[in-house]
Amino acid sequence: MNLDRYVRQMRYAPLGEAGQQKLSTARVLLCGCGALGSVLANTLVRAGVGFVRLVDRDFLELNNLQRQVLYDEEDVRAELPKAIAATEKLRRINSQVEIEPLVVDVDATNIEKLSGDVDMILDGTDNFETRFLINDVAVKRGLPWVYGGVIGSEGQTMTILPGDTACLRCLMSEPPPPGATPTCDSAGILGPVVNIIASMQASEAIKILSGNAKAVSRFLTVFELWDNRIRQIDVSKLRESVDCATCKRGEYDWLDGQRGSQTAVLCGRNAVQLSPPEPTELSLDAMAEKLAGIGRVTRNKYLLRLAVDDYLITLFPDGRAIVGGTDDIAAARTVYAKYIGS
Repeated sequence: MNLDRYVRQMRYAPLGEAGQQKLSTARVLLCGCGALGSVLANTLVRAGVGFVRLVDRDFLELNNLQRQVLYDEEDVRAELPKAIAATEKLRRINSQVEIEPLVVDVDATNIEKLSGDVDMILDGTDNFETRFLINDVAVKRGLPWVYGGVIGSEGQTMTILPGDTACLRCLMSEPPPPGATPTCDSAGILGPVVNIIASMQASEAIKILSGNAKAVSRFLTVFELWDNRIRQIDVSKLRESVDCATCKRGEYDWLDGQRGSQTAVLCGRNAVQLSPPEPTELSLDAMAEKLAGIGRVTRNKYLLRLAVDDYLITLFPDGRAIVGGTDDIAAARTVYAKYIGS
């Protein structure tokens, strides 16, 4: 592989040519390609990470462009899934990197397969249910991963090296209960904090993938940009001080399917995702024919949309649906059953 494009990066002594060579053969699973994920994907592909698997369940909307750096208005008009639009951009940025886009929801039925041939996992998600699932599979398989989250003007990140550092469940034994934390709807998100947290995550990934894991942070780092505050909480002794159900007792509740749901209220979207109880394949051609005349139907090879009454229903080939126009799960199920079927 020609490394000329990485010459400035290789001149950084702790990385060097040897580290760059390791990056070129490294394999990453990136869960989520929205705000954090788009910055992560952009940074890692430009850095020369050899293989990036982009997994995202969602499609683009205009309000994404304020903070999701890989996309533009044309992508929104084309109604592209985020993973597809990101991959088209990234392949133009660095043709040496192999990028695999998957328009699916990361869940207990597929995460082991998705992570089966990678060296680490990166968190570009927007919910704790998926993060606890990532933590389960990472600890079980001994895969490093980097947690990141942002809301309002605050963001935080922490690197997990299974067997060495604390895991996410050491930090919090349970996800925050509904209503306990701000949401995109209630607090919004400032774009600059996304870039800071994702850049820190990417830096940690580059350390690990280049053979410099000893340099990773042993802190939970919190940035509060509006008030100009940075806090670092030492978590280097946390694993030894707690009886963690995951990394101490080997309990993988989310990975085993004991925890988690098949529905999700999408942050800041006034929309609900509904997932089938089992993996399935949906014919978009057949659905387009079935729905013709019910409302306005548009489709591409990645998704189908039905605009009817005050709702926008988006269907994916993996059987998922996103019902826009409500954040009430029961109402979304009713709309789905009425127009799509039970």
